[in-house]
Amino acid sequence: MTSLSPSSSLSRIRIGSAPDSWGVWFPDDPRQVPWRRFLDEVADSGYEWIELGPYGYLPSDPAVLAEETARRGLKVSAGTVFTGLHHGQAVWEETWAHVSDIAALTQAMGARHLVVIPSFWRDDKTGEVLEPDTLTAEQWRNLTSLTERLGREVRERYGLSIVVHPHADTHIDSEENVTRFLDGTDSGLVSLCLDTGHYAYCGGDSVKLIETYGERIGYLHLKQVDPGILAAVRAGGTPFGPAVAQGVMCEPPRGVPELGPVLEAAQRLGVELFAIVEQDMYPCAPDAPLPIARRTRAFLRSCGV
Repeated sequence: MTSLSPSSSLSRIRIGSAPDSWGVWFPDDPRQVPWRRFLDEVADSGYEWIELGPYGYLPSDPAVLAEETARRGLKVSAGTVFTGLHHGQAVWEETWAHVSDIAALTQAMGARHLVVIPSFWRDDKTGEVLEPDTLTAEQWRNLTSLTERLGREVRERYGLSIVVHPHADTHIDSEENVTRFLDGTDSGLVSLCLDTGHYAYCGGDSVKLIETYGERIGYLHLKQVDPGILAAVRAGGTPFGPAVAQGVMCEPPRGVPELGPVLEAAQRLGVELFAIVEQDMYPCAPDAPLPIARRTRAFLRSCGV
């Protein structure tokens, strides 16, 4: 693992974690830790910043959430929304209803970013194929134009910047599709949330993407992939959800990509960036996340952040 010396500091990188690192994928699921326990443990692990996670998992009343986070020394970096904008204008109103509630809470919590995750082409629980894994030219036009509209309206109404999250089993996944999406959208309206684990899962090189499209990188998710499990997942055509259950996303520094070079490349951009740890672990034993979170935070300190 390449890391900075302990005396070095990646001063522009703000580190946090998220409900995802506690095995939280859904607003309500008996296999997930209660939200108070998540807040207690993420603070205990040494993190200052968190994301909202799936809307409804943390309290959606901003006064309650502000009190609960403040007394633990936590602040919110972003909210997360799910979209299927390649389907065109027919889904806009439904999408905006979903986005507006989360954007309002995100704004009320003092955050400035909204992470936008494209819809899955196959179900992340059952593996059922929901639609083709490639988009038509018309669907690409829908995706780019409506994402630009989303960026404009979220900024004008809520003062937030959208950061689109390339994700396994979605249409924005591989280097080819990520670059096509970036080349097709206005840099003034649409930035990227680069998830190092998802991008590696889909064959991409995070350092190369940062160095090539640095002005489009608005946010980071820090994650690593176990190469051995990934090879088996690819060979077997395993959907993303079951792959996570098999441990494809692993604790740093056991996987790829190396996070030191990623963070150094991000620092060279010369802008402040959030780098939020997200180790997909759904489902997981309730006592598993805390020790991993503590070790991960210590590892990132050794990298200079």
